[in-house]
Amino acid sequence: MTLHLYDTETRALREFIPLVPGHASVYLCGATVQGEPHIGHVRSGVAFDVLRRWLLAHEVDVAFVRNVTDIDDKILNKAREAGRPWWEWAATFERSFAWAYDQLGVLPPSVEPRATGHITQMVELIDRLIASGHAYASAGDVYFDVMSFPSYGALSGHKLDDVHQGESAAEGKRDPRDFTLWKAAKPGEPSWPTPWGRGRPGWHLECSAMAETYLGPDFDIHCGGLDLVFPHHENERAQSQAAGDGFSRYWLHNGWVTMGGEKMSKSLGNVLSVPNVLQHVRPQELRYYLGGAHYRSMLEYSDNALQTAAVTYRGIEGFVKRTVERAGEVPLGTWTDGFAAALDDDLGVPKALAELHATVRAGNSALEGGDLESAVEHAGQVRAMLSILGVDPLDPHWAGGSGDTDALEGALGVLVDAELQRRAQAKVDKDWPAADAIRDRLAKAGIDVTDTPNGPEWSVGATRSNDEAGQ
Repeated sequence: MTLHLYDTETRALREFIPLVPGHASVYLCGATVQGEPHIGHVRSGVAFDVLRRWLLAHEVDVAFVRNVTDIDDKILNKAREAGRPWWEWAATFERSFAWAYDQLGVLPPSVEPRATGHITQMVELIDRLIASGHAYASAGDVYFDVMSFPSYGALSGHKLDDVHQGESAAEGKRDPRDFTLWKAAKPGEPSWPTPWGRGRPGWHLECSAMAETYLGPDFDIHCGGLDLVFPHHENERAQSQAAGDGFSRYWLHNGWVTMGGEKMSKSLGNVLSVPNVLQHVRPQELRYYLGGAHYRSMLEYSDNALQTAAVTYRGIEGFVKRTVERAGEVPLGTWTDGFAAALDDDLGVPKALAELHATVRAGNSALEGGDLESAVEHAGQVRAMLSILGVDPLDPHWAGGSGDTDALEGALGVLVDAELQRRAQAKVDKDWPAADAIRDRLAKAGIDVTDTPNGPEWSVGATRSNDEAGQ
């Protein structure tokens, strides 16, 4: 593997060379558990799960840390509005996020630390910053002195004159560009004892403390959404390096999911929750959709795009399952060289999918021609590629399904088989227009019919249109 990744800080593709050979340390900024996860929230989980799977496939041991922000102004405000304890509110939606990640087949992290479980480490980090002259206390608050860190802005490209932290004004700040490390306690809010008085952590502080706790002062990759570059990741970098840590060596950021050109967010009211979307497509289809674009690109959501991705995936799945039905089994094979080259080039999933679709086409041709050995080989390659993308249809994670889904599939099978029997009779009667009309009707409904030496076979999703839709 010669993996190159786009590093936000250097604004260049860099070969990934881990600090420790054969081991990769990765930190992903996880959820602020203030409400139900929407598909924009889980895109980073899917995108960097592909990175993790690609590293694991090359026998690289991966320490993968994904944090939970369980104390935050938004959490406190929403819990107060709902008349619920803040800790209950946070725990409820932490479970919602865990469920969403699991539904989409995202591998569980090596550890998933909560901010509130690492107050001691945060206090120790603040002590180091104050001792080194990079932070100061004022009336129970503690601030980071931005001007004390010469390379501030290197990650985001922000000029110091343009820095706005997005924090409310505070009398104790020496400079409005300084950011909060520790917030003095307010009546009715949770707080913890510190040398500067009771209070709670600032948002940026928690990730620096947790990353160092689990990955050490220097680690390989820091991931997160593009919206976190500034101020969150800029401030993480500043406070950690000012305290003497090397911190992250590569910074990776995924693009947003947008609607009407705007970032999907609760404040814009254009939210599509994961549970709601999964009423319309299966989890593996949603994952295929979210992971199909390049991770750094913006993904403009539309119902049509989601459904097109779902139908495309069903066509790929149909090829694999038809091959299993014919051959009895399809062992996991090896991905193609073109697929590997695409992923080694900054996780280029779109190019990797083009390679996947070409393999599916070749496999379908082999099936139709009765070359079962070739079909099995191609299906094994397809499985290998899909496993890296997290959507191998034969993976036990996707096995089974709800009773409702099974019942619908059974009903669909009865209806399609009845149509195929009518078509077969029409062909016996040499009523070719009627036979073609039945096939066209099934095609419009997304049912792909393949005539084989053993009779017609069908699957959901027309292979040719699926391939074209996925390219």
